[in-house]
Amino acid sequence: MLYHLFEYLRQRGTDFSGIGLMQYISVRGILGNITAIIIALAVGKKAIGFLQKKQIGEEIRNLGLEGQLAKKGTPTMGGLIIIFSLLIPTLLFCDLSNTNTLLLIFTTVWLGFLGCMDDYIKVFKHNKEGLNGKYKIIGQVILGLVVGLALCFDESLAFRESNAVKASETVEQTVSATVVSSDPAESNAIMTTIPFVKNNEFNYAWLSPFKGKAGDFFSKLLYILVIIFIITGCSNGANLTDGMDGLATGVSAIVGAALGVLAYVSGNVVYADYFNIMYIGNSGDIAVFMMTLIGALLGFLWYNSYPAQIFMGDTGSLTLGGIIGVCAVLIRKELLLPILCGIFLVESLSVIIQRTYFKYTKKKYGEGRRVFKMSPLHHHFQKEDIDAVIKKPVKAHPEAKIVMRFYIVSMVLAVLTIITLKIR
Repeated sequence: MLYHLFEYLRQRGTDFSGIGLMQYISVRGILGNITAIIIALAVGKKAIGFLQKKQIGEEIRNLGLEGQLAKKGTPTMGGLIIIFSLLIPTLLFCDLSNTNTLLLIFTTVWLGFLGCMDDYIKVFKHNKEGLNGKYKIIGQVILGLVVGLALCFDESLAFRESNAVKASETVEQTVSATVVSSDPAESNAIMTTIPFVKNNEFNYAWLSPFKGKAGDFFSKLLYILVIIFIITGCSNGANLTDGMDGLATGVSAIVGAALGVLAYVSGNVVYADYFNIMYIGNSGDIAVFMMTLIGALLGFLWYNSYPAQIFMGDTGSLTLGGIIGVCAVLIRKELLLPILCGIFLVESLSVIIQRTYFKYTKKKYGEGRRVFKMSPLHHHFQKEDIDAVIKKPVKAHPEAKIVMRFYIVSMVLAVLTIITLKIR
């Protein structure tokens, strides 16, 4: 709203010191980040006191993990703090006429509601299973469908291929971003960035066995299905990662920072030309949104770090994963997610492998066997067990150390994701 107010005053000829500041993506991003931190810190303290007073706490099952039972009764549904701290600065500093911004706001509200319903059933209905899994999947599929249709048919989400950026005849330097004008190569083609390849743009239409209108329909359908899979996978991956104090919060902040950098680079024609990637002219507000998200997460981490005073619950984890997936799709970098979201990926794979192998061995040998001491993967390092080979006890790692090491791995993956733009 402040962005639109300043734009209105500037267009009406109002002139005072700082009138043009809101045109800078960097300024709006910094303001959003700082505002989100302040809101999260202020709201978080009051929310924790309120939830403790109402005795709205997490119910903990005894899984034999160190320090686990001490967490019983810790307030949950802290994702509402993240959502509130994110949405207020977004409304203040983002361009609300930008389709990217509207899709990210919709993602936040939609998945926030879905996760909140899940937490409500767990906390107030005392049903540990929460919302039926099929309803979560349906909600995530609906979100993927909305985003996919928007990318296929909304002209405001068009982009320019990297070679088109180089061939553009007119380049205008504006105070908000570097923009290409009079470029006929603007397209809504279903293309994305693929790592480690010299010509790093991949067109989903290449996978279509048909030509003409049938081929166009098939490729768009395939693209939408890929988007649904990515958003669902990211959302559930973040949900599985949320099992230790500060783990999902910190990892999401690191991933969000990398996506913010990629969004800013994609929205600047000079950087897009340098990295030889597609230019997405209206992606600047995605960078502002992600900087605001980082602020909200840092503010929440103040209370969520070990030992946590509040948990984000599914309200936060489902929302964070969904935002990451949607952001990657909007800037056409979704094929980089297996690297960037490596933590989410291995957490999800550990659960799939564990369950599949347990069912297989139970059917074959009459008793289920496990690959990991416990899944998701972070609990594998937390659980003390007897080594099957040396027959000696394997000590559990402290929770804080596991979380910090996951942070380090996530940082390495984020750096690697960014430099893949030049490693070809």
